[in-house]
Amino acid sequence: MTVYHFVGIKGAGMSPLAQILHDMGYKVQGSDVEKYFFTENELKKRGINIHPFGKENIEQGQTIVAGNAFPDTHEELEVAKELAIPVYRYHHFLGDLMNQFISVAVTGAHGKTSTTGLLSHVIQGAHPTSYLIGDGTGRGVENGKYFVFEACEYRRHFLAYHPDYAIMTNIDFDHPDYFKNIDDVISAFQEMALQVKKGIIACGDDEHLQGIQAKVPVMFYGFGADNDFQARNVKKTTEGTTFDVFVRNNYYSTFTITGYGDHSILNALSVIALCHYENIDAEIIAKQLETFAGVQRRFNQKEVGKQVLIDDYAHHPTEINVTIDAARQKFPERELVAVFQPHTFSRTEKFLNEFADALQKADKVYLCDIFGSARESVGTLTIKDLQERIDGAELITEETIDILKKHDESVLIFMGAGDITKFQRAYEEIAK
Repeated sequence: MTVYHFVGIKGAGMSPLAQILHDMGYKVQGSDVEKYFFTENELKKRGINIHPFGKENIEQGQTIVAGNAFPDTHEELEVAKELAIPVYRYHHFLGDLMNQFISVAVTGAHGKTSTTGLLSHVIQGAHPTSYLIGDGTGRGVENGKYFVFEACEYRRHFLAYHPDYAIMTNIDFDHPDYFKNIDDVISAFQEMALQVKKGIIACGDDEHLQGIQAKVPVMFYGFGADNDFQARNVKKTTEGTTFDVFVRNNYYSTFTITGYGDHSILNALSVIALCHYENIDAEIIAKQLETFAGVQRRFNQKEVGKQVLIDDYAHHPTEINVTIDAARQKFPERELVAVFQPHTFSRTEKFLNEFADALQKADKVYLCDIFGSARESVGTLTIKDLQERIDGAELITEETIDILKKHDESVLIFMGAGDITKFQRAYEEIAK
């Protein structure tokens, strides 16, 4: 029996893919850096071995799944080549795996992870479902009906997929280290749309998605009256959100979600539309929506003393905007304090003014140093370039994090795609 060895097993997609294979009865192991990442939690729960990178990890009888962050010159991949051991890149392996199921790709510049998590939770209420979520969680059901997975547009990796369905949440300019401009991003999504086999669920409120062309039916969702699936009579409270859904101007049902902000309504609408198209009963959809507990690093909250701490993956100005808006809905009377760590120098430089405008919506802003990535560790600007564009913004480190104690009874929102969680953990230890 082959052993699947994952090079970079702590990756946001690699970790859940390893979990899926493990759940299906395959022998799985992996290697990565020894630094802690939250994506390793589910691997450890399953007893999946994680080794430090090393040539000795590669042996005959293995199949290698390689994370996209690591070049062919990585020491483990070079050994695999020498030994003629099969090597698959993450997105190609995933593209083959999904053919066993009715596959649903969830893609978009923002909202992929939350929508994938929500859809997998809802659809499980009707049929056995495997899923791969970009928050590091996955589940494999060998004889399951559906496979719900997050499909990332970076470097056009999602073009390795030919799913039955695609949910497209939005198109926005991101990953400036790869995409040239918004037109380049749109062209990537257009290519993806032509590969979908049964149907596309697209946000009709997004101007870039309105012109998407496909060989299959395209159903639009949103707040606008022209959408096939429209949310009306929205009621927002500090406990959640309730709204009516109309399908082509005919009342369908009323739903309540645990999320906050307009983006949460749109995410739910896309899930409702997909389930409606697959003839899943509205009562099952409603029940599952109300029991969704969220995904990791997406508006996760805890109380520490009189403060509320929110952990969120927001790393683009659009995402910061919706995260702060959601916090305003849930905590309308409390001070909002943003603790933000920019992710990659190219993104920070490209959206410097947009980051400043979004963060100014908080009542107070603290900035952590820029987090580089495996593909980009240095840049020309510094965190001070962002600081000087935000009124009253202060720089913060793990050593000075105790300054947050003065914001008594406030909501502290830790945002970023790097290792911002270490700042939150450091503060929790001090606050206790």
